Amino acid sequence: MQQSIPQLSGSADGGLGIIRGHAHKTATSLSRISEVEDKTLSYRIYLSGEIHSDWRAALKAACTDLDIEWLAPVTVHAASDDVADSILGAQPSPFYRDHAAAKINAIRIQGNIQSADLVVVRFGDKYKQWNAAFDAGYAAALGKPYIVLHDESITHPLKEVDASAHAVCQTVEQVAEIIRYVLTQV
Repeated sequence: MQQSIPQLSGSADGGLGIIRGHAHKTATSLSRISEVEDKTLSYRIYLSGEIHSDWRAALKAACTDLDIEWLAPVTVHAASDDVADSILGAQPSPFYRDHAAAKINAIRIQGNIQSADLVVVRFGDKYKQWNAAFDAGYAAALGKPYIVLHDESITHPLKEVDASAHAVCQTVEQVAEIIRYVLTQV
């Protein structure tokens, strides 16, 4: 007697996956991760950090054949910095301008990190990215796996961030290969 492999249906039933006619409750955190016919996973990946290079586009290009929903902060520097003034009006000082903008940007950033399956944090060597270090710490506090991407020249100042990361990479290609491995190996 030949036995067939159960097939999962979609989650239009309110989080219940149907396996061969039987209701099967799926965990909320796993509802975004679904196995497809070719044994690859679907992932939500948040791309944090440095905005002065094309590393995000390069990573996306290296992973076009994978089922990934990419999440990111606002990467237009002026828009991110000016959001409070443009929506709430001129702030009374540079401190309050930055403070209000950071709070507004945090709505998107924290929501994206919370909903991500994986966080990739890129540290460039040109600027100090304290916000990226904060994102890495936030991901770690939530128990989210994260990969750090930076040049070898800044390993020492990032040693604590690196120590909590699930992987530390020096190239976008290394990050892409880790993602490919995680999503395609059975």
